[in-house]
Amino acid sequence: MKRITISDVAQHAEVSKSTVSQYMNKRYDYMAPKTKERIRMAIEELGYQPNIVARSLKQKSTSTIGVIVANILHTFSTQTIRAVEDICNEQGFHIIVCNADDNPEKEREYIEMLRAKQVDGLIIFPTGGNVELYQRMIKEKYPLVFVDRIVEGLETSSIMLDNENAIKMAVDHFAEKGYERIGIMTTSLHRHVTPRVERINGFRRALREKKIPVREEYIKSMEVEFIQDGLHEMLSADEPPRALIAGNDLTLIEILRYIKTNHIQVPEELALIGIDDVSFASLFTPELTTIAQPTFEMGKKAAELLLNKIKDPNFIEEKHIYRFQPKLVVRQSC
Repeated sequence: MKRITISDVAQHAEVSKSTVSQYMNKRYDYMAPKTKERIRMAIEELGYQPNIVARSLKQKSTSTIGVIVANILHTFSTQTIRAVEDICNEQGFHIIVCNADDNPEKEREYIEMLRAKQVDGLIIFPTGGNVELYQRMIKEKYPLVFVDRIVEGLETSSIMLDNENAIKMAVDHFAEKGYERIGIMTTSLHRHVTPRVERINGFRRALREKKIPVREEYIKSMEVEFIQDGLHEMLSADEPPRALIAGNDLTLIEILRYIKTNHIQVPEELALIGIDDVSFASLFTPELTTIAQPTFEMGKKAAELLLNKIKDPNFIEEKHIYRFQPKLVVRQSC
């Protein structure tokens, strides 16, 4: 079958090629309604599909960005991606989402694949394992924004939660309720993932500020598959913690599984606060107290920063790290 071209549409609608081009690019503010309708009908009747590759070469832009998340299973990741998609859609950009599975090699392959597809920029939740590749992109002034993590020594935009304040909110709330035996469980600190490191450091600092002893046996970071064992060790001690902070949503799920399996009463036997306001927090019994991240605002900022860099190669940022404030959502688990 003959490929339908813009010239065919123009001839069918009895307008010029430039008028069809204006219509395709949504520049029809001053176009007569009847002309718009004729072009729309011509496109529909002929089954015209624009040549995106050719248009991208002409405009030197694909109007597409790549989003590479370290682990798409995190609630934070999916909620942030939704915000990025909303902002990009408003500005005529599409997104391609890739999941690195916390694997630097997989992340590297996705970066190379997306750049080969000539996406206009990247939003990356970095694994931290491709520093030389990140450095090369920054040196090339390739539009790049990091989310949720900082890679030391690199000057690029990083969208971050104020992690230490988030933990301080949890510790302060426990202290107000009279708890002193407070623990924290989070996923592995391997590769020094920024939020986990900051939350552990913030936990120790918040306890000291409240004059509560820091007990190292109440602080555990490990791979998800070992969290059940870590919980058993922590909660089977002679003096187990009476209150526990889940450092992220995946850790929270493991803690809830352990609580259910071992018939632990919340909050009577163990009070609980989770970082990330997971969708099931208000559905669990008892309802879970959480520290909420402003995911939409963070995703919106990431998208706006990247689009600014794409549209203006000389765009200058006032700062590189953008911190967003958490919110304590008090429910019934403590």
